[in-house]
Amino acid sequence: MYNIADRLERLPFGRPHYRLLMMGGLGFAFDAMDLAIVAFVLPVLTVLWSLDSVQVGILGSATYIGYFFGAFSAGTLGDLIGRRRVMMYALAIYCLATVVSALSTDWHTFFATRVIAGFGTGAESAIVVPFLIEFVASRYRGRFAGALAGFFSFGFVGAALLGNMIVPLDAGAWRYALLITALPIVMLLWWRRDLPESARWLETRGRHAEADAIVRKLEDEIEARHGRLPEVTAGASAPPKVGTGTFLGNLKALWSRPLRRVTAMAWIVWFAQTSCYYAFFTWIPSLLVKSGMTMTKSFGYSILIYLAQIPGYYSAAFLVDKIGRKAVIVSYMMLAGVSAFGLANASSNTEIAIAGALLSFFMNGTYSGLYVYTPELFPTELRATGHGVASAIGRIGAIASPIVVGYVYPIYGFAGVFGITTAVLFIGGLAVLVLGIATKGRVLEDITAAEVGHVGLSEAPVAPMVAQTSTRA
Repeated sequence: MYNIADRLERLPFGRPHYRLLMMGGLGFAFDAMDLAIVAFVLPVLTVLWSLDSVQVGILGSATYIGYFFGAFSAGTLGDLIGRRRVMMYALAIYCLATVVSALSTDWHTFFATRVIAGFGTGAESAIVVPFLIEFVASRYRGRFAGALAGFFSFGFVGAALLGNMIVPLDAGAWRYALLITALPIVMLLWWRRDLPESARWLETRGRHAEADAIVRKLEDEIEARHGRLPEVTAGASAPPKVGTGTFLGNLKALWSRPLRRVTAMAWIVWFAQTSCYYAFFTWIPSLLVKSGMTMTKSFGYSILIYLAQIPGYYSAAFLVDKIGRKAVIVSYMMLAGVSAFGLANASSNTEIAIAGALLSFFMNGTYSGLYVYTPELFPTELRATGHGVASAIGRIGAIASPIVVGYVYPIYGFAGVFGITTAVLFIGGLAVLVLGIATKGRVLEDITAAEVGHVGLSEAPVAPMVAQTSTRA
């Protein structure tokens, strides 16, 4: 008699895992394109609708306002109604709203539709990693999640290319750029129609037959290509049931004694990282224009800065299983702070490009670590809630930071904007250093058992882990 975790832990990384990686990764890429393209549209809209810097900051924050509510909703609903359903609805909302935003004729309409599109992208981004890592054995989980998050960088590079090649064509070309980011989602929705629900989540809901059928299908596909699987061995702990299965109960459980430390750390680091990240990537094309570059040249520099994301993500994805999640996040975040300090003191276009590329490299490497680390900190019943709410807290920073830049830059210039960025990144890195726990190479259920122990987080009775008998056991 073995639980689902024991059976998943023995599976080698095979074709079904690569399929999950591509399904989730492409969603991340299109989410990132939708987020990033706004930065290249804003300089055009500033002229088209005669916007001042504060209005530009508000438009820059529109997507992140929706992102906050989307991430929060996806996290809490993902633990209550299932990960797959939330992800599919999120994609549909984002696709439709982005198409409508491309048809906007004034900045108020554009703002409203970008909020709705942000809801969809926030929900999608918050649920993908907690969902898909539940299919992967602990020995592959770090690289899988890091590679999954790395697709974000391709989306940003794609947006930079669209911004450089499409947006400058004529006054209305920004509409085509937005449409290009939305239409591939139709294909992705069709491809994901057969995506299974998380077997780990189904097991926590008592739906053991469904969970068993999903794992059997994975086992059959892998055995067909890799030969007979080894016998199942009992290894993963069976931690107590946590949360109450209700919206408010799950939120309350995040701040129960066993979890409050990691919850506080997750909220601090996500706020620090996300506020700096989106202030930088939302404003960098406009800031380069304000510093004296032509729009075409600023977009070219932005492509270089965005390209630095790719090695940033994947270098961190490689290192998370080598030196650990904490070490990656702390080192990359601190080095991002140093890069921001360099950008604050840059005195030439070349120095701006180098410091900006380094800041892009290290901030994206930090995200690669965070997307691996955060879902690991929480039990299966709270995994989507814990990750989604932390991501939502980060979006508060994403909402505020572009507006803050709109106020700070006219007064303090580059030095003021990136001096603040340096301080915030250091605070986030220190939070992980002091409050973080080790998760490298540990089964998800074992992390929960070690951190939660046998302390119930709710008044609900502990639900026994009913094991499934497998013909391969």
